[in-house]
Amino acid sequence: MVALLTFSFVSAQNDWSLKINKEGIKVFTRTAKDSKINILKVECELESTLSQLVAVILDIKSANRWQYKTENFALIKQVSPAEFYYYAESLFPWPASNRDYVSHVTVKQNPQTKKVFIDAINVPDMVPIKPNKVRIVNSFGNWTITPINKNLIGVEYTLQVDPAGSLPAPIINAFLTTGPFETFKKLKTQITLAPYASAVFPFIIN
Repeated sequence: MVALLTFSFVSAQNDWSLKINKEGIKVFTRTAKDSKINILKVECELESTLSQLVAVILDIKSANRWQYKTENFALIKQVSPAEFYYYAESLFPWPASNRDYVSHVTVKQNPQTKKVFIDAINVPDMVPIKPNKVRIVNSFGNWTITPINKNLIGVEYTLQVDPAGSLPAPIINAFLTTGPFETFKKLKTQITLAPYASAVFPFIIN
């Protein structure tokens, strides 16, 4: 998942174009109002509790195991159990430079519907610019996690990101869906690991 720009995701459902539909994962794109880079949406169902998925997302030290071509995750500041800042680096093929970013993550739940909302907003100036890296300054990601039954959840993940630098928008858009699909494939495995199955949070009602 803004320098501090907030992107609007208000749009009719039929604006989304389905690009991938396999292995229980759907990846959509649509054009953005404020950018030449398309917006992404992923939808899937996971055999998981709400706390289980939240535990995976909050486990920054293990995020490189499931987030596609992303490494060097580092927790910068833990504000509370449900709010933190982290740094990460996205790997780009040569000759492009790798991108890095800082995200501010917050977790909230609607106590009536039990839906969980996780926002990841870019905070580009929180750490110094690093040599040979291109700093992402415009990015917003959002998870909406909906309980279906005791051990099944529906997940909708939306992302708008501008990777900055000189890469042409048509090239970026052409490869935009690969990362999210591969990420969610690995997430399906990661979420089954023992440490997450027993996760409990005081701010999450399952």
